[in-house]
Formats: sequence, C-alpha cells, structure tokens
Amino acid sequence: MSRTSSVRIRGRSESRTLGRSPSGALHHARVALIGFDAPVTHLPRRPQTASNGTVASSAALRVSPCSTTHADGRAAPLGATVCPGGVNFSVFSRAASGVELLLFDRENDARASRVIRLDASIHRTYHYWHVFVPGVGSGQIYGYRVHGPWEPASGMRFDATKVLLDPYARAVVVPERYRRDAAGTRGDDAAAAMKSVVADVSAYDWEGDAPLQRASSRTIVYEMHVRGFTRHPSSGVVERKRGTYAGVIEKIPYLQALGVTAVELLPVFQFDVQDAPPGRVNYWGYAPIAFFAPHHGYSSGREPLSAIDEFRDLVKALHRAGLEVILDVVFNHTAEGDEHGPTLCFRGLDNATYYILEADRSRYADYSGTGNTLNANHPVVRRMIVDSLRYWVQEMHVDGFRFDLASILSRDPSGDVIPNPPVLWDIESDPALAGTKLIAEAWDAAGLYQVGRFVGDSWKEWNGRFRDDVRSFLRGEDAYVERFADHVIGSPLLYGHKQREPEASVNFVTCHDGFTLNDLVTYDRKHNEANGEDNRDGTDDNRSWNCGVEGPTDDPAIERLRTRQAKNFLATTLLSVGMPMLLMGDEVRRTQRGNNNAYCLDDETSWFDWTLLSKHADLHRFVTLLNARRALRGDEHEDHLALSQLLRQAGITWHGVRLHEPDRRPSSHSLAFTARAPRDGAAFHVIVNAYWEPLSFELPPAASGAGRRWRRWIDTFLESPRDIVDWEQAPAVDGPSYRVEPRSVVVLFTTLE
Repeated sequence: MSRTSSVRIRGRSESRTLGRSPSGALHHARVALIGFDAPVTHLPRRPQTASNGTVASSAALRVSPCSTTHADGRAAPLGATVCPGGVNFSVFSRAASGVELLLFDRENDARASRVIRLDASIHRTYHYWHVFVPGVGSGQIYGYRVHGPWEPASGMRFDATKVLLDPYARAVVVPERYRRDAAGTRGDDAAAAMKSVVADVSAYDWEGDAPLQRASSRTIVYEMHVRGFTRHPSSGVVERKRGTYAGVIEKIPYLQALGVTAVELLPVFQFDVQDAPPGRVNYWGYAPIAFFAPHHGYSSGREPLSAIDEFRDLVKALHRAGLEVILDVVFNHTAEGDEHGPTLCFRGLDNATYYILEADRSRYADYSGTGNTLNANHPVVRRMIVDSLRYWVQEMHVDGFRFDLASILSRDPSGDVIPNPPVLWDIESDPALAGTKLIAEAWDAAGLYQVGRFVGDSWKEWNGRFRDDVRSFLRGEDAYVERFADHVIGSPLLYGHKQREPEASVNFVTCHDGFTLNDLVTYDRKHNEANGEDNRDGTDDNRSWNCGVEGPTDDPAIERLRTRQAKNFLATTLLSVGMPMLLMGDEVRRTQRGNNNAYCLDDETSWFDWTLLSKHADLHRFVTLLNARRALRGDEHEDHLALSQLLRQAGITWHGVRLHEPDRRPSSHSLAFTARAPRDGAAFHVIVNAYWEPLSFELPPAASGAGRRWRRWIDTFLESPRDIVDWEQAPAVDGPSYRVEPRSVVVLFTTLE
C-alpha cells in the first residue's frame, strides 16, 4: 500500500431545492444550473400499470425494474439497469436534499446534454433515489450531482458543483482533461470529471465458459500486473495492445509453459491514476473509485464500453488455457483520500455512510495508510461489497479474490475490531460465491495483525510470517530454524488448531509490495529515490542480503550465489505445504533496482523485461520443473484432508547432520527431514543448509523394497541442468551421507509402492 497525496477542498456549494413539474406531462425548461445552462427534465409520476394495461401488483413490481417503464423508476437494483425502452437509475443517499441525473454525449463534454432533477416525493423510496429514463440505453454516459449540507463537523460533505460517479457503475470513462485536483477545489468540474457509463452486460457470448474451481492443492498463483506484464517493448506485443487485457491474452502460452495455474491480477477495478505524488502516477492501482467497473486504461479499445468485453475475453482465454483468475480487490479505502481529498463519488453521495469517521466527524479514520477507511460493516456498504463480488463472479467469471488489508473488514463503524464481522460472514456464506477462492491479507496499516486467526471457515491467508521467517533463515540469521521448520510443513503453529485445509497458508517470499526476488538477494537496503519522497516511503524491514555487493555486479561468484539463493527461496516456496504464490518476473530475476515500493512508477522499473528470459534461462527452467512436479498432485479425496491429518499421514521425522538429531539451537542454520507424500506417490528427504560452510548429512534408509534407493531431484548448488532434473532421469545417491554445499537446498526422493 502506498501513501498518496490529496488536495484540500477549498470551497463548498450552496444547497439547492428541486422543483416539480407544474403539470402531469413531461416538462422541459432552460434554467440556470450550477453555473451553466442545460435542459432540465422534470419527470412526473404515472400510474403503475402492467404490460396489459391493468394495475400491476406490488409483488410483480418487485421482480425487476424492467417490469415497469414509468418515469419514477425503481429502487432495485442499484446502478443503471437497461430495460426495454430505457434505463432505470438508482443511487443511495440518506442525507441528500436533492439529486440530479446528468446525461452526457461524450466524456469530454463540459456540459450535460440533459439534466434530470429527481423529485423526492416521487423519485425517492427510503434513501434510494431512482428514475426511469426512456430512450437511452447501453453506452449512455452519465453522472450525478447531489445536493445537501456542507457540514464537515457533522460528517456531511455534499458539493453539488461536483459530478459524481455511480458507485454501481459497470463502466467508467476518463476525459482527456481529467484533473483530480478539480474535484477537490472550488467550482464546477464537469469537463474534468470521470463519468459513469450505462452497460448491458447480458449480451456477451461466454461460449460455455464458467469459473474453473480448481482444487487448492493443485493451485500455483502468479501475482502479476496487467499493464506491467506486456508494456515493455521486448514483450513482442504490438504497440496498441501493450499493457492491456488483450496483451495478456497474447502471452498466455508463456504462463502455461511456466506451469502456474492461476493469475492474481493487481487491482483492475477502475482507479484514479492521479492519486500519486506530483509528477508520478498510481501504477499499482490501489486507489479504487468504482468497484464494478474494469479499469478502462487497461483496454486496447477506446470506446466507453470496450474494457468490459476485453476483460471478459481475457478471462475466457485464461480459462481455456486452464488458468484461474483471481482479482486483488481493495474494499478497505477509496481514491478520495482524507478530508483534503477530492470529491469523486462516495464522499459526495453520503460521506458518513461510506467512510469510518473519527470522533471529530470532520476527519477520517485511517486504518489503510491512504487517508480514509471504507465503512465495510455498514449495511449499505456491506451490500455493495457483496454485490460487487457477485457481479465479478457471475458476470465476469472470475475464480477468486485476494482482499487487500482484509483485517480492516473486521472493524465496525467506530473502528473497533469485532469478533464476527458481518461483512466477512456475508461474503463467506453467500451461495453465489460458494467455491470461489477467498484470500485475505490478514492485517491492516494500523497494527491489526490476524495471520493465523482470521475470521471464517474457508478463508486462506497471505502468510506474512512465512515470508519474513523464510527470508531471515535463508540469509543466515540466528534463532529462525524452529520457525522455518514449522513453515515448510504448512505452519501448523498458526493453522493446526483450526482443522483447516493445508492450503490455508498462502506461501510467498515476494509480492508486489517490497523487493522482487532478484532485489532480495542483491540489495541490503531500499533505494526508493525515484518515488520522489527522499527514500522515506517503503518498509525498512526487508530481511534481504546482497551477497556481498550492493546492487548489480560483474563478479561471477556473487552472481552464482545470488542465483543459488533465488533457487533456495523458490524451492522453499513451491515445496512447502500450502498454496504457493510467485511474483511476476521472479522466475527470470526481474529487478526494480532496489525499489521496494514502486507503486508510482509506470516505467521499466516495474515492467516485465522479456530479455531476461534468455539471460536467466537456468532459473526459469528451475521454476518450470518445480511447477510441473507440484501440478501432479494426487487424488481428489485427499483435497479434503485437514493440515493435521496430512501431517499425520506424512510421518515426518526430523534430522540434523546426524539422523534423528535435529539441531534446534538458536545458532543452528540447517535442518533435514524425511516425509511420505501420498499426493506425490513418493517419500522425500529434504536438506536445507543455510550455513556458510558445507555440511555432511547422514541419510536414512530408502523405502523398503528391492532396489529402492534415494535419487537426487534437486541440489541448488549444482549448475543447470543438474540443479533440478526430471524424475525419470534423477541419478541415484549412494553411500550413507550426502555433502550439502553452503547455502543450498537438496531434495532426494524414492517412489512408494
């Protein structure tokens, strides 16, 4: 997560009352509105009749907004719904005194082509403002102006000079002259405001596609950035498709060959690219402003609705290749920032509903580190979050979600942590989301840390302790051997008490936030000067080791050590019990030149440099063969084993340099263990030497049976292609012991009868 800048709101708007039509017919007038002239439509109420001309029952009217074409519209569903003959618009605002629906011809227009003033006596049901507009359809650009008091001390920040996005918008367009600061300063911002687009999402041909629902035990996650994956000229993707959903489609064969089974996409909800320090852009996308709309900047098409189908084309293509799609979703904050930030959507619709406020209601609680915190356990916000997730599963066919700073969803409207957060149970128990992968980043930016104790029965967790402890052990720190041993067998100290599946732990050593794998073995400290914050941003707790020289070097011995350390980290991640996750480009030593917080750098610092594929072909091969073996996991019935059951089946025995004598002293930097792996049809003997000298380890007898011998699958000290081999070609290991060179991982195996 990044810290971003905001702009102080220096003005407020006057509250305006809404007029009513003097007659029962549609009435058009030219009036002065928010500083400019626009045609204003007053929509009167009409009798509620069914299609046959009779009065429809209330039950019939509740079925769908399309069951009526009356000008008053319907409260449900929220958003803009295409119906025969027009569109039903509905938006929530409890404290608004008036709402205007603005229709635009183009995203760059400074004036709406039509303004529809909603009459509270006929266009408001409960706190929902709604209207049916005949004659418009999919592709219509629109926005809202919402009137009400400007009383920050009471938590109300209505500003009718601002064009607001629809929280349920299925598509968003960004004008060429978009300015974030225009939404945070005095005056009308129509020309510079993002706008919503009506979308009929029912017309797409999925050709029989559906979410894959692959077993977690067969899942290997690849965290990647849509733009960064193909934006580099070396990607081979044509210019107009680089950095887009369509560009990713062209590189799917690479993902298949690598052997990963799921892509975890950094945020693809529409976000504000200008939510960044001056002169920078928000590259990562953790600045959401529309939870139902795919980011338009990732579309190769320029039409208002092009992002929707291009994203669905990507999902369909990935599914055909056997790859699941997991979205990194941000329901903990929005791009509107703190009290000095812009009014883009939620702040101007109902500030006190959508955000957690401090006791001083003019200030925002900040548990996200970005200036505000979404009020996730408010009933209206809970509904929006669940509706968003349902939409992405049912209409966009995604397979799972990784929840950024998920522990924020455990906080109530006062910011206190509650034991059974309604929104988390709503998500987990929703039948439309059954079988969907739910992954929590189980902490927040205010110190709440729930790894190993996140709420729920089926949530998986980014195991931050795995990352930190594995880094510390493999770089040679004291007092980490016990923790390392626990993590390689599924972190039972964290998850064993819950009778959870072995894959409750998502194992990783690198992700978008922090050093890449190359930089983890190349830099001792962060180098974030390019971010423009004097290297103050980003964590100082990297647990990295530069192997003797800070930054790039031509020393072949150091380069060999760095590659070996990279293999050690990858072997540990992919062989440990749990669901492994790899960071885009780690398989070819992608570097960010020591930057551990490149959220604002949309350049070669962050992009995948495809020339590295040949430069580091040995590491790429190593990862590919590791993935291929993990993908051969055994029978379906074993997927229902709890971690504790799996460990009992494995019959793990621990060793040190001597059999059955594990060295768990703080000064120990090595361990070995033997385990049966029914899923793999083999027994393994794993040796990890994080010490800086070679060690000789005694070997246990191989499995019983004529001719059973240990075979060497992996030895990270050896040069490619001997560092990892196909099982069928694995050489036999003779003798009672095996010499393990400094800072190396060795894996021996023997097949089970």
